[in-house]
Amino acid sequence: MIGLRLPALTLSATIGPPVDLSALAGLSVVFCYPWTGRPGLPNPPDWDAIPGAHGSTPQALGFSKLYPEFVKCNLKVFGLSLQDTAYQREFAGRCQLPYPLLSDAGGQFSQSLDLPWFETGGVRFLTRLTFLARDGVIRQVRSPVPVPEGDAEEMLAEAGTAG
Repeated sequence: MIGLRLPALTLSATIGPPVDLSALAGLSVVFCYPWTGRPGLPNPPDWDAIPGAHGSTPQALGFSKLYPEFVKCNLKVFGLSLQDTAYQREFAGRCQLPYPLLSDAGGQFSQSLDLPWFETGGVRFLTRLTFLARDGVIRQVRSPVPVPEGDAEEMLAEAGTAG
C-alpha cells in the first residue's frame, strides 16, 4: 500500500462536509476499524472469536485523547468504516469524538485500495489497519494493530518519520 495514491472518492463524514482524502494537503492519519457496537445491542455473530475484531471504541477514544497533539502537529485525523454515517454519528456523539468518522458504506474506497476485510453473519467488515498519507499518497501503514488503544500514540510517533 505504501506509495499508493488514495482514490478520488468523496466520503460522508460525521462532522463537516464530505471528505475526499486524495485531495487533502499535508499529513492525514486514517484508522480503519471493523465496527462499533452500541450499548445493549449484541455484537455480530462469532465476534469474540475473530482476532482483532474488538477494540474499535478504545482505538477511537485513543485518537480523541491525543487529538490536541495531532492538531499541534498539523495532522488531520479520520476514522473509517463500512458503517453508514447515521450509525457512525451516534457513536461519535456518544463518545464525543472531535474528529470526523468517514463512511465507506458502499465499499468503493476500501475496494479501490484492496483493504483487507472479513465476514461474519453475512456482513463484511474492514480489518483494522491505520495509514498515514501525505498529499493523498500513503506513506506509512500499521497492520495489524495489536493494541488498538495505543494506535494513536504509535501513529503520532510515526508521523515524525513520514516523508
